[in-house]
Amino acid sequence: MLFDEYYGEYYACVSEILQEALKGTLTKEKLIDITRRRGFAETVLTIPGHLKDGSWPLLTADLKTALRHPPQHPVTLLQKRWLKTLLDDPKIRLFNVPETGLEDIRPLFDPRKIIWYDRYGDGDPYEDPGYIERFRLLLEAVKQHRRVQVTFTSHRGRQNTWTVLPYRLEYSGTDDKFRLLCESDRQRYRTLNLQRISACRLLEAFDPEEHPSPLLQNDSVQLEIVDERNALERAMLQFSYLAKKTERTGENTYRMTLQYRREDETELLIRILSFGPVIRVVEPDRLAMLIRERLQRQSLCHFP
Repeated sequence: MLFDEYYGEYYACVSEILQEALKGTLTKEKLIDITRRRGFAETVLTIPGHLKDGSWPLLTADLKTALRHPPQHPVTLLQKRWLKTLLDDPKIRLFNVPETGLEDIRPLFDPRKIIWYDRYGDGDPYEDPGYIERFRLLLEAVKQHRRVQVTFTSHRGRQNTWTVLPYRLEYSGTDDKFRLLCESDRQRYRTLNLQRISACRLLEAFDPEEHPSPLLQNDSVQLEIVDERNALERAMLQFSYLAKKTERTGENTYRMTLQYRREDETELLIRILSFGPVIRVVEPDRLAMLIRERLQRQSLCHFP
């Protein structure tokens, strides 16, 4: 791991407790409150007890500490090089993230030299100045709840100019594209690919309570995983962006339940198919049928 454990939630929680103790303002109530706020559900059952009974010799009985300075979290050179590598990704540059403190750091590798086999090759032009300007303007509109006038080209090649209420920006890893979820007078919920937007202009603010963001409708799928060729580990990484529950069902088999949006179903199917026979869709039957149909079409294409 590039980043040590002391960057995790437990260390951050104890760090804040010790900072209160250094100021002389730590009480039993604050100790519990910080633990509940910074930790996990079970943390309140462990951290306060260890600190108070001396198992972790960081606090005295009167909730003081022998530390003279606040806890520090130094960043190693390897970690700085990893952060610099992330900053070299053109997608991160869209958010205008500062490189303060990393100006002279050499990245670990060049992200542009990675060859992706599971995504389309016509991703968004992330380094185009016009695209960057429009992305940042739309991001500001989403944050500030402001109407936007957008000019875009439809999939039929027709140019349109609409006034929309932006809800959120989303990224598709398979398509390598950003899209804007919005509302217009013509359509209640609309998705626009940013690559198709040629111009946009900020307009007046709108009341988000009068125009609430649409609730995301999630579907679920259950997968049976045979843990061959690190299938379980690869599945955990592949579906890391989704809410999931994983349980062991046999010596070498696991059941994984994923929550996903219906709009992203095609992308999910492609990811599932990439695992081959080590992953099987258990339910719903509708999704299993879609998998079978895709496999049949592929077999007809390869074996006419």
